[in-house]
Amino acid sequence: MTDLVTFGETMLRLSPPRHERFETATAFEVHPGGAESNAAVAAARLGADATWISKLPDTALGRRVVSDLKRYGLDVDVVWTETGRQGVYYLEIAGEPRGTDVVYDRTDAAVTTATVDELATEILGDAAVFLTSGITPALSATLERTVGELFEIAREAGVRTAFDVNYRSKLWSPTEARDTIETYFPSIDALVTPVRYARNVLGATGEPDEIATELADEWGFETVVITCGADGAVASHEGAVVSRPAFETETIAPIGTGDAFVGGFFASRLDGVDVGTALEYGAAVGALKRTIPGDVAIVDRDEVDRIVAGEHATISR
Repeated sequence: MTDLVTFGETMLRLSPPRHERFETATAFEVHPGGAESNAAVAAARLGADATWISKLPDTALGRRVVSDLKRYGLDVDVVWTETGRQGVYYLEIAGEPRGTDVVYDRTDAAVTTATVDELATEILGDAAVFLTSGITPALSATLERTVGELFEIAREAGVRTAFDVNYRSKLWSPTEARDTIETYFPSIDALVTPVRYARNVLGATGEPDEIATELADEWGFETVVITCGADGAVASHEGAVVSRPAFETETIAPIGTGDAFVGGFFASRLDGVDVGTALEYGAAVGALKRTIPGDVAIVDRDEVDRIVAGEHATISR
């Protein structure tokens, strides 16, 4: 039995090294990056049996995505296709006042045509938890339908379902996102969202604990997790509200922090810990991710355990 199955797009990220600009860079670093695969890798690194399912072009770039994810310890089951292309995005990283710039090049990506008839739904039916995010249905009308059908398949099979709102303004408006996302809510057991998306996309009001309770009561979610950046996270679970602070971290590479939190949280829940402790593990994986280049949290269980226990890093000799 698979612990966690995730579905979504994984792109290749191209970044100029050493904070160089796009227009002057003579080389680019390459990393895989996708919300659902990032979360699955984080969960796998904590010991969960995690599988990412998707659709990729049968090209060198598509194969690069799979080889990288497998190298990080993730099981992968993809549909290979001769049509469509590998999505990429360009990330120029800099401090203020310049800021960070993102350019997406994902039009006609192979994943946008993925249907449930193609995907490995037999793996999904044998999972403990199925997870996807708000990025995926925003990519195409086909994926909007596919996500809904995957939730239905999971619920019919008795699989717990989880959804990370993960709103992207370059893909759709808050109103478009809310209209689509809310159609999935009756099929979702656990919802995760940053507090800003709860307010700006879902229309929630109040403090994070009030938002978590409000969403749980309105939609019947078993668990609602509200992440609050440096202020930690709050969760409503079966009527009880718990909160945990964030861990201090030196930010080197923030991209993928939210995905790392999600992977750490669900891996811990699958391991049988309570929601409050799972928030701590999510926060610890997220803190570590901010020190790691690329989109993926390449962590190990011992260092995550050490952070949760409040122990400082030591030098390995």
